[in-house]
Amino acid sequence: MSIFVGNLSYAITEQDLKTAFSQFGAVKQVKLPIDRETGKKQGFAFIEMDNEAEEAKAIKKLDGGEWMGKTLTVYKAKPRVNRMGSDNFVAGNLF
Repeated sequence: MSIFVGNLSYAITEQDLKTAFSQFGAVKQVKLPIDRETGKKQGFAFIEMDNEAEEAKAIKKLDGGEWMGKTLTVYKAKPRVNRMGSDNFVAGNLF
């Protein structure tokens, strides 16, 4: 399981997130995506913690909270859906 954190300030760092979430348990990983074209942060992150109980506690405490002038959206991340998988599309062959 991982946690989605949305509506983040663009000034946020991975260390800021690790510090905030470590209040609720051990943080295994922080992913703060960067836009490929602009090189800027995208305003959201994914956090992985040691176990689901710690993640649930962090979600409950941080969702809707204000941080760096923004109201956070925090919830259990949904599995990634492959919208156009390799089985559905072959370059140069649309039909």
